[in-house]
Amino acid sequence: MASNPPGAPPDQPQTYPVAPLIRFTLLGLYLALVLPLPLLATPSLRPWLTAALPLGLVLVAALLSERVRLDQEGITVGHPRWCAWLLRRGWQLPWQQLEDVTSVGTSQGGRVYYLRAQDGRRLLLPQRVARFPAFLLQVQRTSGLDLSAVGRISPPWTYWALAGLTGAMLLGELAAQLLLAA
Repeated sequence: MASNPPGAPPDQPQTYPVAPLIRFTLLGLYLALVLPLPLLATPSLRPWLTAALPLGLVLVAALLSERVRLDQEGITVGHPRWCAWLLRRGWQLPWQQLEDVTSVGTSQGGRVYYLRAQDGRRLLLPQRVARFPAFLLQVQRTSGLDLSAVGRISPPWTYWALAGLTGAMLLGELAAQLLLAA
């Protein structure tokens, strides 16, 4: 990453997708939860559930394709073209409109942060992006806001634990299928 002087926007656009640990864990969890459904369903429902499974996978993949872009103009949060037409959420904030960061506690004991714009909008600061420290550093350098207290919404060990449990579920389902086939 090029080092820009404080207050300067990034020289080159920088894109931050959802962190791979989070993306692949949640995709795996989807599969672990829905793969057995067609096998457990009544014969009349099996074709419907079998057809719905890949559609649901595409929808989950689309939701997890969100990305954050930092460039000369500001911050943009959105999805790639292949799914943006379906998931019309997203936002854009010019650097000169960024006013402050507000911290809010969650019911699970974590903290989320909102970027406050001069026009009164509160935009959720993405906390599940890849290269999160570099992302925060660039936003801090460009905006001049103190983001030293901002952290991830949940520690990485929680996703590692969820990934382990998801892997165990998938292995258990595979073992069950092998036993039923034998």
